[in-house]
Amino acid sequence: MRVLGIETSCDESAAAVAEDGVRLLSNVVASQVDLHARFGGVVPELASRAHLETINGCVEEALERAGVSWTDLDGIAVTNRPGLIGSLLVGLCAAKTYALCSGLSLVGVHHIEGHIAASFLLPDPPSFPFLALVASGGHTELILVHDHGRPEPIGSTRDDAAGEAFDKVARLLGLEQPGGPAIDRLAAQCDDGAERFPRAHLGDSLDFSYSGLKTAVARRIEALGPGIDDAARARIAHGFQMAAVEPLVMNAVRAAERHGVRHITIGGGVAANGLLRSWLAAEAESRGLRVHLPPPALCTDNAGMIAVAGCFALARGRRDGLDLDAYASAPLPVW
Repeated sequence: MRVLGIETSCDESAAAVAEDGVRLLSNVVASQVDLHARFGGVVPELASRAHLETINGCVEEALERAGVSWTDLDGIAVTNRPGLIGSLLVGLCAAKTYALCSGLSLVGVHHIEGHIAASFLLPDPPSFPFLALVASGGHTELILVHDHGRPEPIGSTRDDAAGEAFDKVARLLGLEQPGGPAIDRLAAQCDDGAERFPRAHLGDSLDFSYSGLKTAVARRIEALGPGIDDAARARIAHGFQMAAVEPLVMNAVRAAERHGVRHITIGGGVAANGLLRSWLAAEAESRGLRVHLPPPALCTDNAGMIAVAGCFALARGRRDGLDLDAYASAPLPVW
């Protein structure tokens, strides 16, 4: 089965072709980072306009790189929830048009469903049931995955997402966006001790909280004043990153042990963070757990993960009509 995937949930226009849910034939991403950089974050109206300009080119390039034509495809998968509604509608309208003109089956994919599916592109994919940690600018979720189409959310953020905290702290430190990679690079320059910032302790809950951490970092930067030097900025970045990553790691391994699963996978932009990947791998190994780490390019927003999720959905008989709608927020589907 070969499926075209389309992803436009935020500020990346992307198209990809996946085969049987385990192999990518192509994966094309048109970034809007430079477009939004001067604004310090994604501007929804600009994002949707940029998608209009790039999505058709991404699809054409994805088909060309995969060496396939429309007649070689079995279906089209598109992110239709959650995300920026204007951006989602561009990808959804494109997918509907392609489906109508080609006669191919159409299926809508939940964005987090896509992040979970990315792990099946690994040479050693996780075995069901497994735990998925999805951390990005809009999501911080722990999901117990019983099977394809059978997710069980067991933990989430009570306020801000982890990726949003990375972006906010990066802006406070005068770093470029997206904030995650910038924080990671600056933290690596710290060689004389990190600042200590609080972690949110929520008892036995597997939930997360990042609003207090953001406030603590903002107050520390304010206390140091406008003359803050590079060494102090590096200490803050390192301390923040430690405080942001630790709950992700510890809640993930606690959740796996609590629910008796041995496999953990990660997804979302924050899953590309070097400290998170190394810390989680080490902590899991010490507890006899296996961690499956998709490459960073498959952790950030891409259409490959949507195409893979579409393969599994179509193989199990899911189909959507041309009345498929887009939603800014929506729970994970069970099918």
